[in-house]
Amino acid sequence: MSGNLAVDRARWSLMALFALFGIVGTSWMTRLPSIREALGVSSAQLGLILIVGAIGALFAVMSTGAVVARFGSRRTLVAATVVNLVALLLVAWGTATGSVGIFAVGAFTNGISGALMNVPINLNGAMVEQRVGRAILPHFHAAFSIGAGAGALVGAAFSAAQIHIAVQLAIITTLVAVARAFLVGPATVFAPERQAATGADDRPAVAAPSARGTRDAAEDVAAEVADAPAGSAAEPAAAHGVTDEAAPRPPRRRGAGLRNALSAWREPRTLLIGLVLLAASLSEGSAGNWLSISMVDGFAVREAVGAMAYGTFVAAMTVFRFAGTGLIDRFGRVTILRASGLSALVGLLLFGLAPGLPLAWFGIVLWGCGAALANPIAIAAASDDPLRAPGRVSVVTSFISFGQLTAPPLLGLLADSIGGRHALLTITVATVLSIALAGWVKPLPQPSRTLVADRV
Repeated sequence: MSGNLAVDRARWSLMALFALFGIVGTSWMTRLPSIREALGVSSAQLGLILIVGAIGALFAVMSTGAVVARFGSRRTLVAATVVNLVALLLVAWGTATGSVGIFAVGAFTNGISGALMNVPINLNGAMVEQRVGRAILPHFHAAFSIGAGAGALVGAAFSAAQIHIAVQLAIITTLVAVARAFLVGPATVFAPERQAATGADDRPAVAAPSARGTRDAAEDVAAEVADAPAGSAAEPAAAHGVTDEAAPRPPRRRGAGLRNALSAWREPRTLLIGLVLLAASLSEGSAGNWLSISMVDGFAVREAVGAMAYGTFVAAMTVFRFAGTGLIDRFGRVTILRASGLSALVGLLLFGLAPGLPLAWFGIVLWGCGAALANPIAIAAASDDPLRAPGRVSVVTSFISFGQLTAPPLLGLLADSIGGRHALLTITVATVLSIALAGWVKPLPQPSRTLVADRV
C-alpha cells in the first residue's frame, strides 16, 4: 500500500473512531432521567453514582501509558472495545433490573474503558498528524463533537419511541463495538510500537543504526531526516554510513517502554502540558454540565433555550476545530493557544456578567471558539516524540480525569450558593493559567526526539 493511501485510511479510520467515541458516550448520558427512574434514585444520588465512572477513568489513565508501552496501542484499543462492550452491557443490566450495584460496576468499568480508548486514539491521531505534516488533530476532536451531537439525537430518538434505556444500550453498544473492530487495524498502522519495531516505518526514507551498532548515529539520522525536505531523506542516512539494505535495527531493551511511560510523571514539561489540558477540559466539560442549567436559572428561559445555548457552544467549538488547523500551521501552537485562552476568557466573563441574553449568547460563541483547540494542541505537544508519546499522553490525559472528578461537585456547590453563571466564572482561573503556560506547548527541537516519523 502506498504511503499516501495508508495515511488517508488511518486518518479516516481515526475520524470514525473519534465519532463513535462521542456517540457511545453521549447516547446514554442524554437519557439520565430514564436511568434515574429505572434505578429509583434521586438526582443527587445519581450524581454520586456517576462519579464512580470518573474514579474508574482516573484509576485507568494513571497506568494506560504503561499499558500502551507494554502491549501497543492496537492491542489496547481492542481491549478497550471489549471492556466498553462489557461495561455498558452491565449498565444496561443494572437499569433493566433496577440494581444500583450492577449499574455502579458498569459505570466504573466504563470509566476504565474510556481511558483505555482515549489515550491510544489521541496518540495515533498525533502520529498521523506528523505524517501529514500539518495540524489535523483538531479535526479528530471535531469528529468527536459531531459524534456527541449524533449520540444526543440517537438518545432522543430512542426516548421518543419509548424504548427502554437497557434496550438502547444493548443495541448501540453492540453496533459500535462491531464498527470499532473493523476500524482499529487501519487506524493504527503508524502506531509508535510499529515505528519502534521497524525504525519509524517500513519505508526506505527512515534510517536505522549503522553496522557499528551505535545508537547516537541513529538518533542523528532521525533528527536530520525530520529536517530534510520530502524525497531527500536518504542523504543524511548515507552521510552517517546508514543504508537501507544492510542497516540492522536497534535492539529494544526489555521494559524500556514501561520505564519511559513511568518516567513521564517526572518530566516538568509533560506535567505543565497536563495543566493546560486540565484547563481545556474544565472549560469544555463545565459547559456540558452547567451551561444549560445556568441559562435557565440565570435568564429565566425555557429548558429548550438552554439546550440551544449549549448547542451553540458545541457548534462554535466544532466549526473552529475544523477551521483552526490552518491557523495553527500559520501562527504556531503557542500563539493560537494564547489566543484561544483569551477568547474563552472573554466569553466566560461575558456569559457570567452580561446584563442581558444577547451579550451572554455572544459570550457563549467566544467561549466555544476558545475551547476548541486547546485540547488537541496539548495532545499534539505531548506526542512530539513518538517513542515517548504513550507515557506522556497518558500523563496529560490523567489531568482530564482529575477535572471530571472534582469540577462537577465543586461547581454544583457554588451554583447553589451564588448561581450557575457566577459559578462558571471560577473556570477563568484555569483559563488564565493555560494562557500563562502556553509556551510549554512549543514543538520539541528535533534533537530532543528519540524517533521522528517522516512526512508524506
